[in-house]
Amino acid sequence: MIIEQFIFTVISLAIFVYMFLKMIKNNDTSYIVILILEAIGIALNFLGFALFIELNMLLNIVKYVFSIFIPGIVIILEKNGMTLIELMNVAKAKIYLTAENDKKAKEALLNLVSKLPNSYKGHKMLAEVYEKEGGMRKAIDEYVQAIDINKKDYESYYKVAELLNHLDKKDEATEMLFNLLNKKPDMYKATELLGDILISKEMYKEAVNVYQDALKYNPVSYEIHYNLGIAYTMLNDFQNAKICYEKAAEINSLLYNAKYSLAEIALIYKDLEEAEEKFLQAMEDDDLSADACYELAKISLIKGDKEMAIHYINTAIDIDSKKIAEKVKKEPLFIPIMARISIPFNLESKKQKRPLEEKEIKAKEHLEELVEISRHLSYHDIKLLKKDIKEKNGRNINLEEIDIEQDERQK
Repeated sequence: MIIEQFIFTVISLAIFVYMFLKMIKNNDTSYIVILILEAIGIALNFLGFALFIELNMLLNIVKYVFSIFIPGIVIILEKNGMTLIELMNVAKAKIYLTAENDKKAKEALLNLVSKLPNSYKGHKMLAEVYEKEGGMRKAIDEYVQAIDINKKDYESYYKVAELLNHLDKKDEATEMLFNLLNKKPDMYKATELLGDILISKEMYKEAVNVYQDALKYNPVSYEIHYNLGIAYTMLNDFQNAKICYEKAAEINSLLYNAKYSLAEIALIYKDLEEAEEKFLQAMEDDDLSADACYELAKISLIKGDKEMAIHYINTAIDIDSKKIAEKVKKEPLFIPIMARISIPFNLESKKQKRPLEEKEIKAKEHLEELVEISRHLSYHDIKLLKKDIKEKNGRNINLEEIDIEQDERQK
């Protein structure tokens, strides 16, 4: 027992001296806690040695944990690049965040980065706190410092781009995302955000390129195929859009927005049977059911089935009276059956479970506008339009251009 106590005394005193010198060298009072724990362990050992008594198991465990185990962990962590001040302040910040005391957490992290400017964890956590508070510019600054310390922190790259986009600095966000995807091309959420920004800037060809590159790393992602379909839609490349929507719907049978888009494309090319089939499938989605019924009513009128048209349009009004009633009033097709359409006095709009994203709204409105234009074109015109789109190789055709082409053919 005496030998064991002697060995313990030598090792624990050596660790105590090492920790004391580290505290003096770094001018870091965080080591005081460790030194106090070591002192307690050494005192317990000295007590047993001086009184010639054997400590019980509990006191022996406390002695070793306080004097050797805890300081040993600290030494190992420091050898791996972490410091005691970082460990303690990060631990305090996490405790405060768990208790939802963001102010105290921020104080602990600010104290850390002021004493240890190269603390990656400190800057990263401080950025997250600022972001939570809504201080986006401060959050960006902290994320950038985290990236400077850890070049492979791709998550912080993405966060900076996301925050820049929120601040409406789309050019800077775009540049950041392109750089990120050069480093980590398989990061899907970076692809999605970059695609959204490019579509909002009407850079549809660039969006197509981004989504196509993403498919190399995740060829069975229905989101990428669906987003690629939206980009092709905005380029009026409906053949490629159709392929992408079909692939997306094949991968995810519940992706009714893709089926609705396929129905609209079928209407543009006057393929009423396919349009009807896809709209019937889209009806299974609560958010699309009103629009799908409305379009099915128009198809029924074109096919001469007034009774079915009345059924569909009244169903659409039951689902979303405000939205559909406004569309019915503007649509000349419904004039022959207007007397049998039940429009309630109090119009109500249905709240969507999953509101469409901006890019989805743009694509949907674009398709609906083109459907209206295509109704005035003959089947021969539609074939010519297909040919023109193919020849233009994805060039974005605006509505005015199609109107001009239609007028020239009529002449």
